[in-house]
Amino acid sequence: MPLDRTRLRHVLRRIFADHGRLHGLLSIAVVGDGTIRRINRDFLAHDEPTDVITFPLDDGDGGAADDPFGEILVSAQTARREAVARGVDAPDELALYIIHGALHLAGYDDSTAAKRRRMRARERKYVGVYRKARRHGRDTEKR
Repeated sequence: MPLDRTRLRHVLRRIFADHGRLHGLLSIAVVGDGTIRRINRDFLAHDEPTDVITFPLDDGDGGAADDPFGEILVSAQTARREAVARGVDAPDELALYIIHGALHLAGYDDSTAAKRRRMRARERKYVGVYRKARRHGRDTEKR
């Protein structure tokens, strides 16, 4: 699935800068349902595929540029299915999952209805940043 890495970098930098995280290494893995299901089962005790899993790798103290920070795993298969069901572009659905994972790393939680509403509002904000970056020509690097 083609991902616009330039726009993703832009929105991720914005998310983390807005939340005081200026340095560190972030890993993003785009995987299939089988892989994300296995990770979900092995690490989170949920034996089912999911859209995104996030692993913080440090204490969030804004360490040095080469300090570990976090990992985001997203399922391309889930993004394709959901995109068809919702009538949206699959790469944009995948970008939403990455934004969601980044918000988890930035400290957001969606475990209650109130926290979920707050997180969804942040998602809408940063999806808007992502879309605006497209309109301003930041979509030159595609993979």
